[in-house]
Amino acid sequence: MSKMRAVQATGPKAGLQIVERPVPEPGAGAVRVKIGACGICHSDSMTVEGHWPGIRYPRVPGHEIAGVVDATGPSVTAWKVGDRVGVGWHGGHCGFCDACRRGDFLSCRTGEIPGISYDGGYADYMIAPAVALARIPDGLSEIEAAPLMCAGITVYNSLRNSGARAGDVVAILGLGGLGHLGVQFAAKAGFMTVGIARGKDKEPLARKLGAMHYIDSQSGDPAAELQKLGGASVILATVTSGKAMSAVLGGLAVGGKLVVLGAAADPIEVPPIVLIGGRRSIAGWPSGTSIDSEDTLAFSVQTGVRSMNEVFPLPRAPEAYARMMSGEARFRVVLDARG
Repeated sequence: MSKMRAVQATGPKAGLQIVERPVPEPGAGAVRVKIGACGICHSDSMTVEGHWPGIRYPRVPGHEIAGVVDATGPSVTAWKVGDRVGVGWHGGHCGFCDACRRGDFLSCRTGEIPGISYDGGYADYMIAPAVALARIPDGLSEIEAAPLMCAGITVYNSLRNSGARAGDVVAILGLGGLGHLGVQFAAKAGFMTVGIARGKDKEPLARKLGAMHYIDSQSGDPAAELQKLGGASVILATVTSGKAMSAVLGGLAVGGKLVVLGAAADPIEVPPIVLIGGRRSIAGWPSGTSIDSEDTLAFSVQTGVRSMNEVFPLPRAPEAYARMMSGEARFRVVLDARG
């Protein structure tokens, strides 16, 4: 029986261990993906640290997956061996619950997530439902495509569904793993893009990524600075700080929206009059389905949006995971399964 490498969590807070496993076989409606690259997302900590209820261990984390279809199971007709594919946060849906019947597959009551519901991408191979696959276009390497399967789709899909129109002021709060992609997507989509981060030293990066304006939140009031630009139609909050999100709410234009992408532990605090008086709103946004991933990848190829990555070979996955968790990575960490 053929063997493969896999990096698994054996239990909550037990760390990651590299093991050898049999290469799995796809069942009905599923494919086997030979993994080329897998991004390491902060959400992987829900598996490694045991924060997601009901996880069965051992479990291989990873939901930013790029590779090639290696085998297909019975009843799979839309995909063939050799197709370049990605798998993201949306790892499958039931098709029968009320959300699925309304076409809202991402809100499926029993939706599956790679690396949580079943083994993910920290390995040489994985099994994925065919409905979870997104086609990777020519022009993107697997290492380039992998982080777009979660970080990329989250900012792109939230932005295109935010209601903002080309020419509107769109601010990106935070210039980290999500934010550095958010600035690129917003600029390439034709918005008057504003980068907001802590420190003057972040300005050159923000402008290199395409921001027309930069606001240093340490040196002044970011809300007041946004109002000088006419107010933001949309603020994409990519930081994990409720306090930082609260500080920019006053910078929204009339009818403006704060779109929350960063999973902050502390609350967002806002006086009701700030929302009422300007018809402002706060909304959250998850990632998207496989077709949304395809749209993200296609737009990235078309416009040149790319993630800035630190790449580690698969056997160094524990070190790579620690690098991501440290907050020091610039800006995404990606495992190269070919190494």
